[in-house]
Amino acid sequence: MNKRVTRRELLTLLAATGTSATVLNASAALGMIPDTRLNLPEIPRADPANRPSVVILGAGISGLTAAYELDKAGYDCVVLEANSRAGGRCYTVRSGDVIDEVGNPQVCEFDDEPHMYFNAGPARIPSSHRNLMHYCKELGVELEIFINENKETYFQDDAMFGGKPVKNNILTTNARGFMAEIMAKSFTTAELDESFSEYEAEALMSAVRSFGDLNDDDLYTGSFRAGYKAGGFIDHGVQKEVVAFKELLKTRFLNMALSQNEGETGPVLFQPVGGMDMIVKGFERALPDKIYYDILVTSVQLNGDGVDVQYEHNGMKYAISADYCFNCIPTHLMTGIPNNFPSEYVQAMQYVKRGEAYKSAFQAKRRFWEDDDIYGGITWTNQPIRQIWYPPHGVHKAKGVILSAYDFGGGMHFTRLSQEERLETAIKQGEKVHPDYRQLTEKGITIAWHRMNHMLGCAARWSSSFGGMTEEEERMYHTLQAPAGGRHYTIGDQISMHTAWQESAILSAFWAINDMVERRGGTGRMPGQQVV
Repeated sequence: MNKRVTRRELLTLLAATGTSATVLNASAALGMIPDTRLNLPEIPRADPANRPSVVILGAGISGLTAAYELDKAGYDCVVLEANSRAGGRCYTVRSGDVIDEVGNPQVCEFDDEPHMYFNAGPARIPSSHRNLMHYCKELGVELEIFINENKETYFQDDAMFGGKPVKNNILTTNARGFMAEIMAKSFTTAELDESFSEYEAEALMSAVRSFGDLNDDDLYTGSFRAGYKAGGFIDHGVQKEVVAFKELLKTRFLNMALSQNEGETGPVLFQPVGGMDMIVKGFERALPDKIYYDILVTSVQLNGDGVDVQYEHNGMKYAISADYCFNCIPTHLMTGIPNNFPSEYVQAMQYVKRGEAYKSAFQAKRRFWEDDDIYGGITWTNQPIRQIWYPPHGVHKAKGVILSAYDFGGGMHFTRLSQEERLETAIKQGEKVHPDYRQLTEKGITIAWHRMNHMLGCAARWSSSFGGMTEEEERMYHTLQAPAGGRHYTIGDQISMHTAWQESAILSAFWAINDMVERRGGTGRMPGQQVV
């Protein structure tokens, strides 16, 4: 083999298989993209005799982060939260909890057991999210492994195999085999300039053969990676039949199946033991007497030397003035609260689109998925429910909570249905994967984040197209990121190029804190005012 291939062509070849994380890691190794780093803000210690004051609107992850870091630095902080709980979309549902969806309130009836919970918002932590991982360690939040991809789960597509579900390992093993065969046959005919050596090229071909488990003739004839049809332990294994490649090409899941367990959804993911809101509880323990609940903000006004906030609590009106305001109220809600922000700042707030997300869950009468060798992981389907998640915790216990639908970026289909229709839809569609689903599930709950009180949205959208931000959208993004009047900061994952992650919310708070510190320039502190 004496043909040559460039670095760019190698990355393109890797990308053609759908393995995005392979490209990401290869690019980092070649020095083409930066690596991530722990990036805690450095805040000069406040003068105890003249402490700067900060009012934080919203106890979401970004608000809690800001309060935690500024409180440690000696700032006079107070957090005003509209809900009766902290965390924002970091929300774990347990027995007796009220799901405050506008027009569809529900009470969770799961069994009252420690492992019987449902992470209604964020449900997994990538190991690469170093700042969130740092807080879990610092706040004493115990973590356990979250299983994202499990080769024993299913892909179900009505267009493939007559709608019959197929195990993940069957689809991915056969797809990789066929893809590797195509790569092996076409590699020597690639356009070639800056070259690999003959040794490097042969090493690459060896990797291609290994990737697809090709035979000596570079053909895919099946693989034991898909499991055994029979035997394999005491007796010689019998290989499963090769599925038709044309069947695999019928499903939109092919590309995704080849890139599962990569990037931010793998390979190592975590979840807090006992529920994602254990992170919120960790912040709450560190901020005693700093967070006030059931607060309705009615006005936010810049006053030249700071920010004036008016709010209501239990029918009474109050006001607070502070040197700075960090605000993680969703922008689409903040536009309806009286303010005197600059017109271009308000325009940017109004532009941000509210995202949609829908989840549902059932209590399982028994852990039926374990009978099918499934211990955690996700089944994918082309139906509106999109996904079924199996809990990685509570293994071998009597019952468990199974996520029965997850439509991220959508959900309006379910919003139009009654609660009974939502649950019935989830059952009917789940039966295409698990025929006895109806008999095995009970006590269902649903959550449409674009209808949850105090939220009415999920994962803000800045770009109007898949092609990325326009120049005007970039301008508005940075306008909203900068402080209004040098005093009011909008924070949260809504001020992020990578919305929907807790890491993004944390980094937005860091950016605002660092900007405030830089603007202060280490000069004299202005006195804060107390609640009146």
